[in-house]
Amino acid sequence: MKRLYATTILIFLSSNSLFAQDELATINAGDTAWVLMATALVMLMTPAGLALFYGGLTQNKHVLNTIGMSYMAFCTGTLVWVIIGYSLSFSEGNAFIGGFDNFLLQGITVTDISGSIPTLLFVVFQGTFAAIAVAIVSGSIIERVRFSTWGIFSILWVIIVYAPIAHWVWGGGFLSESGEMDFAGGTVIHVNAGVAGLVLSYLVGKRKEHSLEEVRKPSSIKFMILGSALLWFGWFGFNGGSQLAADGIAANALLVTNIVACAGALAWLTIEWFIVKKPTLIGMASGAISGLVGITPASGYVDVTGALAIGLLSGIVGYWGVVHLKSMMNHDDTLDAFGIHGLVGIFGALATGIFANPEINNGAGLLYGNPGQLLVQAKAVLITIAYSGVATYVTWKLSSVLTSGGRIEEKLELEGMDIGYHGEHHIIIGDSQVLSKSDSTSFN
Repeated sequence: MKRLYATTILIFLSSNSLFAQDELATINAGDTAWVLMATALVMLMTPAGLALFYGGLTQNKHVLNTIGMSYMAFCTGTLVWVIIGYSLSFSEGNAFIGGFDNFLLQGITVTDISGSIPTLLFVVFQGTFAAIAVAIVSGSIIERVRFSTWGIFSILWVIIVYAPIAHWVWGGGFLSESGEMDFAGGTVIHVNAGVAGLVLSYLVGKRKEHSLEEVRKPSSIKFMILGSALLWFGWFGFNGGSQLAADGIAANALLVTNIVACAGALAWLTIEWFIVKKPTLIGMASGAISGLVGITPASGYVDVTGALAIGLLSGIVGYWGVVHLKSMMNHDDTLDAFGIHGLVGIFGALATGIFANPEINNGAGLLYGNPGQLLVQAKAVLITIAYSGVATYVTWKLSSVLTSGGRIEEKLELEGMDIGYHGEHHIIIGDSQVLSKSDSTSFN
């Protein structure tokens, strides 16, 4: 009887052990559902949010071209990511670049798991990051670049520039081993894309009408506000989804993301109100985006107090970058990809090393007894700036050669890319842009 009892206990414990092992290898439905939603939110940011934000800020004669550049970037970025970008970023390689093990996603099945979610879900989630990164770059050079050159550049940039940096930070490369904190893409996306935009603005040169007041008139402030709101909405997936789990850290990321957007918007608005006596909606929306950029690397590490500080300071840094630094550097960054994404991204990465709270997540910043973290962050920022700048230069030169020059003709630039290049234009009633109409195609 005793032997039977002992045997029963052993069988029970053994079955529980096997069950526990199976459970460890099982997809978590809650985590998976949240990352599925987060992926959809981040996807919305590029062909809708960024496209409308950029499109609303550009001149009326270039609106469709500007929107099209974001749209194309999402398409090319996504395809390049699944073909080779993911493999170079996350497959086994060395400290500098991944390998080709997952070329065309070979070796990844529907049953594979990364953490507690399907590996394929992780692939598509990260793909939305790659796509928006290259789309951000377009803001620096709109209104004067060949669509074909942009298409080639967006393909090559993901491979040559984005994938290596993603590997360094998130794929087991040397920056992740050094202890850099980049929760959702401060260096990988914003510093990288902002610096790339700055380099391109110098390479392509200023717009022919750069000095005219007319070029500073946005086509639709309403579109821009809508685009900023969609970006804000999508940023919940951007930051909250980067935890890859439905837990307290993800909830904290959503909380601080909302806080910094509000703080950044009000900071920029207050500065404008005090200095130029006019509180503009463009300024308020730009401040919100600045706050969101600033919190991106820190969203999984800071508390409410840190978020308030980062949000307010991001609004100030963004305003200074757009209004003052741009004039000092004498370049034509059309929609301020460097002033907002690059400069504020640099600040956000450094601020992570200051405000990171060990009670939120692993790792502490300067204010919590770890001044060395700030040095780690600064090192990562400098390396990202250097590599992105040089690699973007090479990528643009190669793209220009492949398309017989990257800049459009002066006549076409003055006429407008929408009509002259795409054969499309807006039908305008009053101050409202209602439809897009094609000169070559009829729609029934």
